[in-house]
Amino acid sequence: MFKNSKAFSGFSVNQIPEAEEFYSQLLGLTVTKRMGQLVLHLAGGGDVFVYGKSNHVPATFTVLNFPVDDLQEAMEALRKRGVTFILYNEDHFRTDGQGVFLGEGPKIAWFKDPSGNILSVLEEE
Repeated sequence: MFKNSKAFSGFSVNQIPEAEEFYSQLLGLTVTKRMGQLVLHLAGGGDVFVYGKSNHVPATFTVLNFPVDDLQEAMEALRKRGVTFILYNEDHFRTDGQGVFLGEGPKIAWFKDPSGNILSVLEEE
């Protein structure tokens, strides 16, 4: 039924102007406006619709992942732009002091957008 549908995902934010500055200026994504909301244009042709919501509640899961060649290099560049990485210290889910996941799987670190949504940067193998 949807095989040829150009599906896209989306998530809410508190304020569109703040989100536009974060995603376009800080992260360097191509961003356009549609119907007063944002569209993030990702490499590879995917789009993500970002809409303002007055009663926004941040996602408690990762809404957007950014694969990179070198995790430490990407993290350092983001830190220089003011990004703070999330430190987890839960029973079965921990990061090191820099925010890098200590479990099995890819090298990955999480951070938040201005509305509190969780994003990640992860090293491609």
